Amino acid sequence: MFGHVSGSLLIAASIATDHLMTFRGKFADSLVVEQLDKLSLSFLVDDLEIRRGGVAANICFGLGTLGLAPVLVGAVGEDFGDYRSWLERHGVNCDHVHVSETKHTARFVCTTDETMAQFASFYPGAMSEARLIELAPIVRSVGDPTFVLIGADDPDGMLRHTEECRQRGYAFIADPSQQLAFGSGELIRDLVDGASILFSNEYESHLIESKTGWSAEEVLARVGTQVTTLGADGVRISRKGEDPITVLACKNVTAVEPTGVGDAFRAAFLAATTWGLGLERSAQVGCTLAAYVVETVGTQEYSFTGQEFLTRFSENYGADAAAEVAPFLS
Repeated sequence: MFGHVSGSLLIAASIATDHLMTFRGKFADSLVVEQLDKLSLSFLVDDLEIRRGGVAANICFGLGTLGLAPVLVGAVGEDFGDYRSWLERHGVNCDHVHVSETKHTARFVCTTDETMAQFASFYPGAMSEARLIELAPIVRSVGDPTFVLIGADDPDGMLRHTEECRQRGYAFIADPSQQLAFGSGELIRDLVDGASILFSNEYESHLIESKTGWSAEEVLARVGTQVTTLGADGVRISRKGEDPITVLACKNVTAVEPTGVGDAFRAAFLAATTWGLGLERSAQVGCTLAAYVVETVGTQEYSFTGQEFLTRFSENYGADAAAEVAPFLS
């Protein structure tokens, strides 16, 4: 195991299985802009991979690989048994997962073309019961949380968890991601306001501004830190009154499958933050773990030794930066 820290990390978001397919072509070649209102397409895919996924499970797996013991908070079906065993073997506390008596675990179905463009569908299933989960009993069992990350999940569940964090004084991280496309401005404002950290990609950051009616400066005034991933260009970290920090993505990465890359970044960023590392170093750790995920099919199929991770980190961000991270990867 790598470095461990005191304080619990609650990761509240979706738990799902991923059905991942690859199309050897470009979706764009089949799209006629003038006919998008009549869109009806079928793509012949080359393969199908059925993998474990879901935002909360992916982040917890990443935290577990880095030696932490995250607490998984979410709702699943009775078909979760094998998945539970897998996560527990990788250091994830699954004791507080809600099991539905009537619904299957959520399912993500995604097709990726050769340009890494994606078409995806999501069946929520048991995820809708996340709204039944209260955080306080979990905290009484595992201890006061360093952070509660609230990611894409049942919208009512996300809102309940966010409101409970405010009421009980738990530091929370807002990561609404996939729910931004469907959420109202009021919901998004409620999910973001007061967060210690706001995660999004660059498109999502503009969507937050558009739907909430807040300017970029107003968003930044309402959160402690805004972390915006930029794909192959890395990540930008912003704080009110300070110059932005930009961290480049890892070099020499062979992209195979982008699903779960953002979750891996979040996991490693959060791990490094709880180790006590600064924002720039945390983003570098995040980009390094993200590189492992984009090089594999599936969101939880990567592995590495502490030395392998440290070597890759050093090659990208230098020996001095690696020396700060090394104590947590021994």
